[in-house]
Amino acid sequence: MGIKKDARKKSRKKVVRIDTLQIAQQEGRAPWTNIEIDTREFVVYNDAYPVTDGHTLVVPKESTQEAIMKCFKFALEMGNQNIESANTNITGYNIGLNIGISAGQTCMYPHVHLIFRRDGDCENPVGGVRNVIPGKGNYKNV
Repeated sequence: MGIKKDARKKSRKKVVRIDTLQIAQQEGRAPWTNIEIDTREFVVYNDAYPVTDGHTLVVPKESTQEAIMKCFKFALEMGNQNIESANTNITGYNIGLNIGISAGQTCMYPHVHLIFRRDGDCENPVGGVRNVIPGKGNYKNV
């Protein structure tokens, strides 16, 4: 008499660990502390090393594509509100996300940068975010 094999396949549930802001803070990957706004889905911080006055970080509480997209949506809304407001001198903004060391990421948890711009804040703003690669920003000179 042979050994009976169980015909049922054992299911191997793959456990997916979602990275969170809380875990990243505990591990030292998310050093931000200067909270401006704390919502159910993200936290808004003032950047500790601002590129311009008001440089803001929108950081998801969970590192998922959906949560990051909500951060982008909020950054867009905040940027537009500041341009439209008569109470600011903000005339534009850049939104960016650095993913990976080669892209300049230094805090290894996703965060969306909202960089407010003002007329005359740099010599030649042509190319905007293209300027992350030195010499490649002004495509008009190519």
